[in-house]
Amino acid sequence: MAVSYSYCVFNHRPVPLELVLSGRDVTEPKLSPSGETVAVVQHWRGHSAIVEVDVQSRFADRVITFGADPAPGRGFSGGCFSWLPTGDGLVYVGVDGELWRIAGTDTGRLTEHGRKCRGPVVRETLGSETQILAYVLDEAEVWLTDLGSGLSRRLDDGHHAFCFDPAVSPDGTTVSWMGWSPPAMAWDAADRVDCRLDDGYITQWRPQNGALQQPRFALDGTPMCVHDGSGWLNVYVGGKAVSPEAFEQAGPTWGMGQRSYVDRGNGSVVFTRNDRGFGSICMSDDRGEIQDMSAGFIGVLGQLSTAGDHVAALRSGPTTPPEVVVFATDGGPGRMNIRHRLAGGGVRAWTEVQIPDPEPVSMTHEGVTLHARRYRAAGGEEFGARVLCWIHGGPTDQWQVDFRPRIVHWVSRGWDVLVVDPRGSTGHGRAFQQSLNGAWGRLDVDDAAALVRHVHVEGWATPETTVAIGGSAGGLTVLGLLADYPDIVAGGVAAYPVSDLVDLAHTDYRFEAHYTETLVGPITDRDLYQSLSPLNRADQIAGPLLLFHGADDPVVPVAQTELLAERIRSTGGDVECVIYEGEGHGFRHPDNQRDEYERTERFLDRVTSTA
Repeated sequence: MAVSYSYCVFNHRPVPLELVLSGRDVTEPKLSPSGETVAVVQHWRGHSAIVEVDVQSRFADRVITFGADPAPGRGFSGGCFSWLPTGDGLVYVGVDGELWRIAGTDTGRLTEHGRKCRGPVVRETLGSETQILAYVLDEAEVWLTDLGSGLSRRLDDGHHAFCFDPAVSPDGTTVSWMGWSPPAMAWDAADRVDCRLDDGYITQWRPQNGALQQPRFALDGTPMCVHDGSGWLNVYVGGKAVSPEAFEQAGPTWGMGQRSYVDRGNGSVVFTRNDRGFGSICMSDDRGEIQDMSAGFIGVLGQLSTAGDHVAALRSGPTTPPEVVVFATDGGPGRMNIRHRLAGGGVRAWTEVQIPDPEPVSMTHEGVTLHARRYRAAGGEEFGARVLCWIHGGPTDQWQVDFRPRIVHWVSRGWDVLVVDPRGSTGHGRAFQQSLNGAWGRLDVDDAAALVRHVHVEGWATPETTVAIGGSAGGLTVLGLLADYPDIVAGGVAAYPVSDLVDLAHTDYRFEAHYTETLVGPITDRDLYQSLSPLNRADQIAGPLLLFHGADDPVVPVAQTELLAERIRSTGGDVECVIYEGEGHGFRHPDNQRDEYERTERFLDRVTSTA
């Protein structure tokens, strides 16, 4: 893809940390049934609300919810709310985990499960004004409620350990959802499950050698979904791919409510495309031709919804905080030719910030093409060549070219940032993503090392001016680099890193409880787990190393980091370990966020000061 270059014009100064930590989250834009307004979930300073914006007049947003706050999704996931078919209200998930209905001045709790609901969808049954509500309970059960009578029943038969993203057919006769069971994760082997409501008959299907996600229905009732049976996550209508291509048209299922495609009828489908981490939004027409609607925008788009002649989306770019945009048509299914910006999450000062658009980087290592994205430092000549090699978490994930203030923070301070995609990353097809299985802690480390060496060969930095940084699974890779390739980096920063795979395999975090069986192997092979665990190579980690962890982390136990730091110190290594009380897997409190940035800056200055 064509990449343009522009340089920081924020008065030639580093972006203030206050700006990096500012703003509100906006997620899950959904057009009302009439297409006249868009509802958006916003979260700011510990509180959340669902607000509404008029599409045509673009009036300031109006708050819809009152009473219980909604429980927002994050980024390009959602599953928080559904419009009522009449457009006069919503059903949403409250922060208490229950479902709430709001219409005009009336509001009330719909469920009393005492558990966690998600993914509500409301539909009128064909030829009736009866409204039915489908939703998921505890990510494991699919329930249906008749909103007229209040009667509820469970639809799934318990065959799958996880159930996500229910959808109701246009005639209200069938509910579909995706289901999977350990040791598979959602991206390994997820099924489409269909349940007929008249007799409860259940069928399931998934592509051979693939996994399915986002099961829904076209406007005419034809089943739709995304699956990677071809080797790439593509959108399908019935059994036919809308645009069969070697690009991903969705991301991994880490949460409910991803909406990477919408059907507009008459053979027109709008979908997202991921090209090496760069996102775009495309539309097919009734002749099967594909139009790129992104108009040169560098970033990522998702969370699509449609009604009437409008398509709403959430878009995000390197210095573009998440914002809601609406595309309009010329009255038919052909071209999308108007775009309105309706709501955004960033403060106004972000409009004055520019950094170079990231450049795609690729290289061949061990016969495999590895990918990365390079953000060039603003004022690099002044600071000298310094590179942060950033490794995403997951490891089944990818940092696309969306809004990541921490990247802008370091680029504006003279650091090149190389966002790497070692094997196991998404966005490059099923084979690349699955190639890490059985070798986590080995192949990802080797691939990251190869990309770091590429940096040095290209002359972008030296080992003395290169630092590895990452969190969670990315933190494991950082630790592996320091243990196995200490001569290619000046140090590492790891936040809530995985360091003990044996301990992780016995975690009680349900969603990832069996993840290691795929990524590493049978838990009975204790020697393998120990050999791949950085904790057992702590004597090889001389540092310098900066560690962060939340005391209440439910995903990676904080004891792993505490023990790792203790072992490194015992052998004379250079390690600093910071534990934040009250924090989980990621840091939410502004004081802790500020402290993390400031400590990291001091650490980076120290380890590269002699370069």
